[in-house]
Amino acid sequence: MGTAEVMYTLWFTGPRQVEVREGPVPTPGPGQVRVRVHASAISAGTEMVAYRGQWPEDTLLDEVLEPLRRPARYPFPYGYACIGRVDAVGEGVDPLWRGHRVFVFHPHQSHVLASPDALLPIPPEVSDEDALFYPNMETAITLVHDAAPLLGERVLVFGQGIVGLLTTHLLALFPLEELTTVDPYPLRREASRQAGAHRALAPEDLAGSTPFADISIEVSGSAQALQQALDLTRYHGKVVVGSWYGEKAVTLRLGTHFHRSRLRIVVSQVSTLDPPLRGRWERQRHSALAWHLLSEIRPSRWITHRFPITRAAGAYRQIDQHPETCLQVVLTYPDAPEEREPGPKARV
Repeated sequence: MGTAEVMYTLWFTGPRQVEVREGPVPTPGPGQVRVRVHASAISAGTEMVAYRGQWPEDTLLDEVLEPLRRPARYPFPYGYACIGRVDAVGEGVDPLWRGHRVFVFHPHQSHVLASPDALLPIPPEVSDEDALFYPNMETAITLVHDAAPLLGERVLVFGQGIVGLLTTHLLALFPLEELTTVDPYPLRREASRQAGAHRALAPEDLAGSTPFADISIEVSGSAQALQQALDLTRYHGKVVVGSWYGEKAVTLRLGTHFHRSRLRIVVSQVSTLDPPLRGRWERQRHSALAWHLLSEIRPSRWITHRFPITRAAGAYRQIDQHPETCLQVVLTYPDAPEEREPGPKARV
C-alpha cells in the first residue's frame, strides 16, 4: 500500500458545518512517527455538541489530550478515535515502530504525527474496527466503577448509544436483580436486549412508574431522561450523570421526591478516576481492562454506517437528522485496508 499524496483533515467551520481540507502529507520530525489512519469513529455525543454549536465558548476542546488543547472557536478540528498503522518514523525513533497497528487520540485526519508515547498499540486479539471503540469502553468502565452496583440491585440506564450499550454489556456481567434500559429508538432497544438488558423500554413506557431503581445512569444527553432518572431512583439511591451538556440549559424539578429521598447525584468523567480508586486503578490497569473487554465484546457489530472522509458532511447529517438509524458511524480513508465487507445495518 502506497502512501496517499494528499492529507485529509476534517474541520468544524460553524454550527452544522464541516469541511474536509486537503494538504501535503507531513514528514515526521525527530522523535515523531507518522500514522496512516485507516478509520476514525464519530462520537454521537461529544462531537454532536461541537457540530451543533453547543460547546461553551472559549473553553478548551479537551484539557488532557494534547491535539485538542485549544479553545473551541470555529474553525477547529475535532475527534478522538483514530486507528491505523505507523508508516514512517523520524530521527531517534526505533524503526521497529514501522508497521505497528495503533490507536491514537486525534481529530479526524488521514495522516497523524505523534510521539511514540501518544500511541496505544492495538493488541493482536483486537480487530481494527473493535479498537475504534477504545475511548467508549474506557468511559463505560468508569461509569460502572462510579455506579458501583451491589449484589441484587436494580439498575436503570438511560441512553443506548455506544457508551450506553457498552455500559449495559458490562452491567449485565453483575448479579443484578434487574437491568432496565431506556431509549426512544427501536434499533437501540434491540441492541440493548442483545447486550444483556432484562428490559429495554421507550421513555413513554415509564409513565406512571414509581421509584424502583437503586442506581440510575444517564448517558442520553437528554434533560428529560435526567429528570426521569431522578424521579425513578429510590430513597438514598444514586444517579450517575455521564452526559456532557455543553451550553444546553437543563431545567430539573427538584421537589419533594428528590429532596426527601436524599438522592445522590454523581458526575462520571473519564479523564480522571474516582479518587478512592486511584491507589489501585492506575491508568495502565484501566487501559488493559478496556482492551481485554474489547476483545471479548467485539463492539464493531454496532457499526451501522461507514462514510469516506470526503463525504464526512453526510455522516454528520445522518447522525443529526436521522439518529434513529445510527449506532456507530465510522469515517474511512483512501487506500485503507478493509477487514470485512461494509454492511448497511448493525448486527445487533
